[in-house]
Amino acid sequence: MTIKTYELNSTADFGMELISYVALPEAASAENPVPGILIAPEWWGVVEHPRTVCEKLAEAGFAAVVMDVFGEGKLTTDAAQANEWMEQMLADQDKLMGRCQLILKDFSDQMAVDSDRLGVIGYCFGGKIALDMAREGMPVKAVATFHGNPTPKQPAEKGKFSADVLVAHGAEDSMVSMEGIEGLKKELDNAEVNYQVDVYEGAKHGFTNPDADKRAAENDVDLGYNEAAAKQSWDKMIDFMTKHLKQTS
Repeated sequence: MTIKTYELNSTADFGMELISYVALPEAASAENPVPGILIAPEWWGVVEHPRTVCEKLAEAGFAAVVMDVFGEGKLTTDAAQANEWMEQMLADQDKLMGRCQLILKDFSDQMAVDSDRLGVIGYCFGGKIALDMAREGMPVKAVATFHGNPTPKQPAEKGKFSADVLVAHGAEDSMVSMEGIEGLKKELDNAEVNYQVDVYEGAKHGFTNPDADKRAAENDVDLGYNEAAAKQSWDKMIDFMTKHLKQTS
């Protein structure tokens, strides 16, 4: 499928410019709007991997946007720098959610995007962002996380968290524990959220990112790409998003 890409600029808190990355099917238009998926990237920012994800989603018939939550299009391959930016965001999670809400609005205002059929996927730090957007009651129907941080801004509430959830977790993830995943299950159970958790044997943190091994070597952190788990979890996510965004009336 032919796609088109462009930058989406949003002006946030104190004039901060958020430079997100959009990919659309060429055929998407005001007359033929398509479901939209927001992508919350890993702590590296809007780098090559989430951009590739965005383009693959467009090829699968979705409109997609990689959210620039750090602002000014900042990106890095240095874990210490990434951690610093992440900690700055976590220090003011209301501001972080405000930026996500703004990008969601600007993205869903695009004529080619069906604002009634929105989903969000998140990777690592972005997994927390994706879940928190649903916890905040943002109008998303489906949330998928890959090696995502499950720690809540505030716990999911019945009626407020209306999205279905798909979680892809690596059994060898040393950064997100199985206890953390069990805590997420309990939280979602309490809020009566429909969810599925898939645990991939032999998969480490960052298992979907082809650059994970390189980043691990450069930064002495426990990441690893797992091609089989990456493909399997991607296919399940596409089926999940198709079911919840394309097959709903």
